[in-house]
Amino acid sequence: MFPACRYSLQARRCVGALKAVQAEHVAPQVCSTRSSSSTLSRITTHYSVYPRDKDPRWEGVEMERFADEADVVIVGGGPAGLSAAIRLKQLANQHEKELRVCVVEKASQIGAHTLSGACLEPTALSELIPDWKERGAPLNTPVTEDKFSILTEKYRIPVPILPGLPMNNHGNYLVRLGHFVRWLGEQAEELGVELYPGYAASEVLFHEDGSVKGIATNDVGIAKDGSPKDVFERGMELHAKVTLFGEGCHGHLAKQLYKQFNLRGNCEPQTYAIGLKELWVIDEKKWCPGRTEHSVGWPLNRNTYGGSFLYHLNEGEPLVALGFVVGLDYTNPYLSPFREFQRWKHHPSIMSTLEGGNRIAYGARALNEGGFQSIPKLTFPGGMLIGCSPGFMNVPKIKGTHTAMKSGMLAAESAFSKITDENLQSETAGLYIPEYEEAFKKSWIWKELYSVRNIRPSFHNYFGLYGGMVYTGIFYWILRGKEPWTLKHNGLDADQLKPAKDCTPIEYPKPDGKISFDLLSSVALSGTNHEHDQPPHLTLKDDKTQSFSCVYEYVPLETGDGMRLQINAQNCVHCKTCDIKDPSQNINWVVPEGSGGPAYNGM
Repeated sequence: MFPACRYSLQARRCVGALKAVQAEHVAPQVCSTRSSSSTLSRITTHYSVYPRDKDPRWEGVEMERFADEADVVIVGGGPAGLSAAIRLKQLANQHEKELRVCVVEKASQIGAHTLSGACLEPTALSELIPDWKERGAPLNTPVTEDKFSILTEKYRIPVPILPGLPMNNHGNYLVRLGHFVRWLGEQAEELGVELYPGYAASEVLFHEDGSVKGIATNDVGIAKDGSPKDVFERGMELHAKVTLFGEGCHGHLAKQLYKQFNLRGNCEPQTYAIGLKELWVIDEKKWCPGRTEHSVGWPLNRNTYGGSFLYHLNEGEPLVALGFVVGLDYTNPYLSPFREFQRWKHHPSIMSTLEGGNRIAYGARALNEGGFQSIPKLTFPGGMLIGCSPGFMNVPKIKGTHTAMKSGMLAAESAFSKITDENLQSETAGLYIPEYEEAFKKSWIWKELYSVRNIRPSFHNYFGLYGGMVYTGIFYWILRGKEPWTLKHNGLDADQLKPAKDCTPIEYPKPDGKISFDLLSSVALSGTNHEHDQPPHLTLKDDKTQSFSCVYEYVPLETGDGMRLQINAQNCVHCKTCDIKDPSQNINWVVPEGSGGPAYNGM
């Protein structure tokens, strides 16, 4: 929670009210008497679609927000945000400067919304915290063995991993990234960083000159029909000299900033994938700590980008992390990434590992796959983009944590120089720090992403997967990405689906409850929970436009003479795939009340 000693009396009262509301939300709430039949019939009731100033139910409601000041506000307590916070405080302590750094995180705990494979390349960690081993960083499993293969329906074809290829993981560590992020949070707190989990940044604030002023946390106590409950309380404003946005892939505030400052005016549209993951406890006789296994091919066809991973973790029990990644530029509307994942587990080479085991966790998230071609402008007056928010994942490596951390460190170093410059004459109220982008282009992130820039788009050829593999072998392994051309992506993922009549339906086998499972039982393992009586955070720009989402369903009308769309937002694991892939682009994912969403434990 907010440390009261550092805040004004008004701010402390505001936080106290927020705590009371959050506690009360454990029990179901009764809608306010201000509701009306006209609003109850709406699917989308969020204020970002239906402004409150035009809603008579909000007349007379106190809308003032309390505000507090910091030097730097960071949105997102992931690898990028925490690395930025740590680096800022390291520099402040080194130069004996007072610097207030605040991190707001929508998850109930630091790391609870973090999900990745994860095979961690420790380059950035060693730069940030050289003595990470002595400090007990949870990197318990050094990679000891790499396997890569092409799968057919029944067979596994081994592919040698030559030195220098992206899938060579010598020197890397298999980690539970949520535990690593939690450890980063502990390091940040030791340095004096203020961490505020359970507070979702819902709004970007601007100065009169248009520069970013800070953020506001979301309001609480709003009923599902969009009306204020009796316990309604406004969120809190956090103002800063500079705000760092590290929300993760497809952040909802970053989407606003892209438009506000035209940050994507000189780059290609971002392209994405969805990654689905499970944790299993397996038979100890099948457990090989330190082994990584990656595959491409079945069950996907050659023209659908994707692949799998299976990591043997050394965490005190015979644990494996396994997952499946599907590029969201797939064209067949009958394809279900979740069901492809479940089907993949029945391949003989995978099922032999899982048989007799027990699935203990499930989760999903979107991944940035645009790489070098899709990097937006990173700086704007009052703010900067870091980590997976702009998208720095090395796609052929399937790694983005090390680049996210480094970007946060570069942003921190650039911001510290400006904030502590006593002779600085800023043209805007919010500091503009172009030095960050300059430092980024001189860093190893830029060189790394440039060298692999053509691997992902090389997939777009008649031979698909196999053509891309040949391209990688020739132009990356031999030339290390020095070819004098840059390939393009295919455009927005939402535009790639073909009409259903032109595609072959996919018959998926029924889950057996031992190796494969249904979606609802899987979501239950993610610990996902949202306060039911709040406006759905999967908003529709137009309720009448048909939209695509894994938490939407059509149910019979109460009158029995038709169907209506129902949003089961409480089952949302915050993967944001619906916002990305919906062909109508009618869905806008926004943050729910703070602490809502999955409750991952070391995913």
